[in-house]
Amino acid sequence: MKTDIREKDDQYELAVDLPGFKKDEINLDVKDGYLTISAQKGLDKDEDDKKGRVLRQERYEGVCTRSFYVGDVKPEEVKAKYESGVLTIALPKEDARKCSSCNTITIE
Repeated sequence: MKTDIREKDDQYELAVDLPGFKKDEINLDVKDGYLTISAQKGLDKDEDDKKGRVLRQERYEGVCTRSFYVGDVKPEEVKAKYESGVLTIALPKEDARKCSSCNTITIE
């Protein structure tokens, strides 16, 4: 899954290439701070019989999965859109006040 990640003022935007997949074959999950994108492609065996015997098949069949650490993001805050083979995901940025609990190390 080729992915572009862009930072905007209030959110991060991921553009994931998923050519040939239908919207219902793609699944997004947010769990334990990780956003997981999975896409499963199966081939319809009944269609092979209708169209004739297959001599060579180069279509992808299987599952591909990719995970990104996104921190403490609630699933309802994530927006996703699938169009023309590209899955676009918008993730909100964490507020600066949340980061005040982060430990920083001074380099000498």
